[in-house]
Amino acid sequence: MTAINKQLNLTGRFVFLMILLLTISSNSYSQTTNLQHFSTKNGLPSNNCYYTLQDSKGYIWVATDAGVSRFDGKIFENFSIDDGLPDNQILQLKEDKSGRIWFLALNGQLSYFFNGKIYNETNEKLLKLLKFNAVIVSFFEDSKGRIWFGTNKNILVMWDGKTIMKFISADLQHPYVSTFIHEDKLGTIWAFSNECVRIFNNKTFKISSHGTLPLSYKTILNLPNKTLGYLDKKGLNIRNGDNQRLLLKIDTALLNNDPGYFFLNKKDDLWLSNSNGIYHVEPSGKTTQYLKNISSSQIIKDAKNNMWFTTTSGIYMLPQKAERLYVVNKTNGLGSDLVKSIVKDNHDKLWLGMDEGNINILDLNTFKTSEIQLKDKKRYNVIKHLLYDTLKQTMYFASDYGLGRINNIYNTRNIDYLKETNNRMFVIKSLSLGNDRTLAIALSSGVYILPYQVNKLEFTLSHFKQGADFFTNRAYRVFYDKEQNLWFSNITGLSEYSKGILYNYFGENLLLTKRINDIQKLDDGTIVLATDGYGIIFLKNKKVIKVITRKDGLANNICKRLFVKDNYIWIITNNGINRIALSDKQLSVESFEYTNTLLADDINDLFIDDHYAYFATNNGLIYFPYHKENAQHEAPKVLISSIVNNKTKLALNTAMHTLAPSNNSITFTYSVIDFQNKSITYRYRLKTEANWTETKSRRLEFPSLEPGDYTFEISAKSNNSNWSTPTRINFSLKKHFWQTNLFLVGIFLLAGFAFYKVAVVVTKIQKNKEQQQLLLKNKILMLEQRALQAMMNPHFVFNVMNSIQHYINTKDTNSANKILTGFAKLIRKNLEICTKSFISLDEELEYLELYLSLEKKRFGEKFKYHIHVNNAIDKEETLIPSMILQPYIENAIWHGLMPKEDGGKLDIRIELKGEEHLVIEIIDDGVGIDNSLKSKKGHHISKGMSLTRERINLLNQVEPNPIQIDIKQNGISGTFVSILIPLNS
Repeated sequence: MTAINKQLNLTGRFVFLMILLLTISSNSYSQTTNLQHFSTKNGLPSNNCYYTLQDSKGYIWVATDAGVSRFDGKIFENFSIDDGLPDNQILQLKEDKSGRIWFLALNGQLSYFFNGKIYNETNEKLLKLLKFNAVIVSFFEDSKGRIWFGTNKNILVMWDGKTIMKFISADLQHPYVSTFIHEDKLGTIWAFSNECVRIFNNKTFKISSHGTLPLSYKTILNLPNKTLGYLDKKGLNIRNGDNQRLLLKIDTALLNNDPGYFFLNKKDDLWLSNSNGIYHVEPSGKTTQYLKNISSSQIIKDAKNNMWFTTTSGIYMLPQKAERLYVVNKTNGLGSDLVKSIVKDNHDKLWLGMDEGNINILDLNTFKTSEIQLKDKKRYNVIKHLLYDTLKQTMYFASDYGLGRINNIYNTRNIDYLKETNNRMFVIKSLSLGNDRTLAIALSSGVYILPYQVNKLEFTLSHFKQGADFFTNRAYRVFYDKEQNLWFSNITGLSEYSKGILYNYFGENLLLTKRINDIQKLDDGTIVLATDGYGIIFLKNKKVIKVITRKDGLANNICKRLFVKDNYIWIITNNGINRIALSDKQLSVESFEYTNTLLADDINDLFIDDHYAYFATNNGLIYFPYHKENAQHEAPKVLISSIVNNKTKLALNTAMHTLAPSNNSITFTYSVIDFQNKSITYRYRLKTEANWTETKSRRLEFPSLEPGDYTFEISAKSNNSNWSTPTRINFSLKKHFWQTNLFLVGIFLLAGFAFYKVAVVVTKIQKNKEQQQLLLKNKILMLEQRALQAMMNPHFVFNVMNSIQHYINTKDTNSANKILTGFAKLIRKNLEICTKSFISLDEELEYLELYLSLEKKRFGEKFKYHIHVNNAIDKEETLIPSMILQPYIENAIWHGLMPKEDGGKLDIRIELKGEEHLVIEIIDDGVGIDNSLKSKKGHHISKGMSLTRERINLLNQVEPNPIQIDIKQNGISGTFVSILIPLNS
């Protein structure tokens, strides 16, 4: 019986092994290096590309049969005959030392791009001269600035900027057809063709001896160290002056398959293009092929060490080594392109959960793949979870509706499946293995803790106890930490089950009530949570200590998976991958943006080892080497590609653009050179003192600008860099003529003039009113003066009549007659001047002579008088107020001289004081005014003098300059009267 059982057991094992062999197959393939492909779908005008060039600014230019494209990593800007190209079929592109991009067209016509504009023979005189009626096949600028053009005909052209020299060979055995120009280290110019080698003596070319010759003008290259590299029938040759050597032998099959332009690295790595693809030939002879069966014409290396391949299917970019992605998919031996889960075992093998009940195992040393087919493909259609038990060498796997394990994965690999004893359905969301091999499972009905089972992998849902090994509510994630604490998330939030005690965190913080997709724990006890829309949460001592979101550099706030390796946290988001450096106190976020071409979405799981990051995606297994330290990334420089002012393109290199007032709308188009799929953020401003404004747009339009001076500043940053130094464009918007200072000054002057005119008119009206009032006042004053003069006349007449009466009483008839005659003249004179406010000095003197002669006769020659007038005074033109002197003279005679027994002397002096005043002095040697007033009883005031003072006060009110009178006694006796009269009165 025992023997039979043993035989049955052996038979069973044999059958099992046969089944296992049938279900496990092995294939040997290699990974594929991912190349970025750009075609008409990305914006190229045609997939048939001839030539690629990177210019000094960093743009990639592509020559096609439908025009030229300029590529900045995001946008292809296309140029055709509509933009100034002489022909849409451009065969080559070259840049000279001035920054001009030359287009070598199929129709032989030259053109170039400079400062945002294409120049051709219609708008550039130079290009009319450089017309050869031949296709230009080579272009070279030597150290003297001379440009050499090789053509497909028997003509070689040299242009030194002023004159053109053409070289044509009369020797039909050695024509200049398809000549390539080279300058060696000594400055010697060489001309190579597939017929001969020539050397230039500064006047003409002479044929020189040579070894082998290049296969064509495409298979010859000027190297940076001033040597020449070319391909002949044997391989790669290097020529230095006259010396030539074979550097690298190349398979003739590659050289005979229409080789195109090649590239030689500093380390003598050769990149060769031909009609069957791209070949990388290392110095050891190892050859790697890219783009198999795709006709290729050229290879270049850009400033960032990326390789560009020009083909008839568009252009391809092979990133620099540090940024290359490698793909393993169905083409490379996987059972499917759909990889849902990934884990690595201890034997350097990756386990991949696939679809259709398939688990693939990839040996990373040999890149051989093997398969494990699960028996129930329907239940295990997609393997979403893989969990490796290192201790037991067991691999757990799970789909949505089933869970199993592969025991002894390095030997027998027997499989058992989790069974619910009552055959009840369950939906698995997550699983985690504890230190004691306890298995925690997150199901749609809750979290279940299954004790380790060696023989049978089964459980009964009804046997679990709430709060002990079962926690209700739909669960999303379970995680055992090293201390055997179970963390899980469900629809209510985050919870921890530790040593029989359940702690619910969702009551502590609102963020902890949100859906949590993954949980990990750091060495310092910090719990890291990947949330479904709220970023990454750091939890320590039951408190949220840090939250990282898109603002901090995350590619997306929806975080699906976490992986902790060394001092880094790797994160899968809905829009790419990130890594957080734990050694950085700021917890800086690093973005691997160059992976976005393949890892922007559809990432299902990840595994990170010491050197590589592996990702399970819907497009296969994708991995790349990574640095263990955050790489320092250069800030992207912004390039202005166009400036448009009211539909007119402006030059890009102008120091200051001056715009007309009506052209107050300006548009800037700009970009950064980015071939790494970076997420670029821009910031800009129009005034240096203004705040920055951030944008994702690559085009900014400023309509309706106000006049003034502007400085447009634009800078950029990626997720892993700081802000770049701003690129600046200065422009000034002129003011409308009505906004200019001249116009404003004119308006101000006009307003001032108008105001002045109004003020003048108002002032004139006011002055007229005042003048009328003044005239009226003058009339009143004149009337008052005349009234005073009239009052003076009776007083004077009374005094004269007394004198006549005296002579009659004394019967001095003769004297009475003389006085009466003089009196008659005086009365007539008085009547003439009393009607005038002013009389001439001559009239006044005549009047005073009459008066003084009468008074002298009246008093019997008792006093003497003398009138002195300065000869400089024009007596007829000088005007003085009428009747102003007589009262003072009368007062001097009657009250000064007559009281003296012997009479006295009276002097009247009329002088000039300066040019503006007349001084009249009346001096007598009488008793003196002070003595006279003392001797009189009461307070006597001379009637004539008081009337005269009133007249002078009235005159001073009318006239602008006042009349000044000064009366004083001359010492002990005598009186001095001074009258100062303005001459313009």
